Amino acid sequence: MPKILFTLANEMDTVKRHKYDTAYLRIAREWAQLSYCERRKVGAIIVKDRMIISDGYNGTPSGFENCCEDNDGMTHWYVLHAEANAILKVAGSTQSCEGATLYITMSPCRECSKLIHQSGITRVVYHEHYKDDSGLQFLAKAGVEVEHIALPDEKP
Repeated sequence: MPKILFTLANEMDTVKRHKYDTAYLRIAREWAQLSYCERRKVGAIIVKDRMIISDGYNGTPSGFENCCEDNDGMTHWYVLHAEANAILKVAGSTQSCEGATLYITMSPCRECSKLIHQSGITRVVYHEHYKDDSGLQFLAKAGVEVEHIALPDEKP
């Protein structure tokens, strides 16, 4: 393939990839609205071969009251993060995260970053920055591709 056609094909692939990334991030943002957490609602989607294989949002474990914060507004220690919920769903299914992409509304914390790497996810696309970027640093060191995409605010 001549170099100019190869470059044009790569640009088209990049545009198409960004279009899909934005769409999946919007789905994750919509999924976040299912969370009962008051401080912050976070949603996650795991995609493999353009198929959503799992989803999750932050919340309490099964069987617990759907209250994420204590009386002082602090998050209970046992609340599961969105990406952990999505990864755990895959673990209980016939699917595998190997080579998948995680779309998440907030960049992962350091604890979830370990789960992401260990599960075989090779790419993370996120919308908002978490206050601590050590999770992103860990993922980069582990060879996981990380991309930040700012979504435009939705109009009511």
